[in-house]
Amino acid sequence: MSDLRFEGLRAVAGPVSRETFERLAEYEAIFLKWADRINLAAPSTLSYVWKRHILDSAQLASLAPDARAWLDLGSGGGFPGAVMAIILQDREGARIDLVESNRKKAAFLQTALGRYRDTVRVHARRIEDAYELIRQPEIVTARALAPLSMLLNLTSPWLMAGATGLFHKGRDYRGEVKESRDAWNLDLVEHESRIDPESVILEIRNLRPR
Repeated sequence: MSDLRFEGLRAVAGPVSRETFERLAEYEAIFLKWADRINLAAPSTLSYVWKRHILDSAQLASLAPDARAWLDLGSGGGFPGAVMAIILQDREGARIDLVESNRKKAAFLQTALGRYRDTVRVHARRIEDAYELIRQPEIVTARALAPLSMLLNLTSPWLMAGATGLFHKGRDYRGEVKESRDAWNLDLVEHESRIDPESVILEIRNLRPR
């Protein structure tokens, strides 16, 4: 079973090490222990954490295989931020910032990722209060955080400075894109999810206000 899960991880994330796979499996176990105490994810998904959350997050690695400076917003239970934090251990010089305003969830992330403190920083604060604390990233991620128009407003300080957004979105994403274009000019690539056929990952570059 572990070999099948390892190959499944490599199929969506690209060439990750066996050590990274083992670290993700450890994270899954920690996540499930904490999920009994605080609301880290929808209870209906807890039987499918590896596929529904970990692999769904890990697919971002293949979309930016050379990026080393990452930022995850509204990190919650660590998807995709904690998963990418672990995958980035394979990339020399990589770092990631996770922003989570819920202090219980931020405490979980700090505990679960404590061994990676040299490359991972968890900020227990609102996104609007984090702009001056975070060095310019190459990639900004968010999953199930906000409608796209609001998400672009929140991430605009980084995207307008040259970062690329990689945002998980569900089946109604087209309406969100249309609404967002009323306020923003942007370059958009839609990546089909390798995990959920009804979902996409929106790659957004060159964000500028209309």
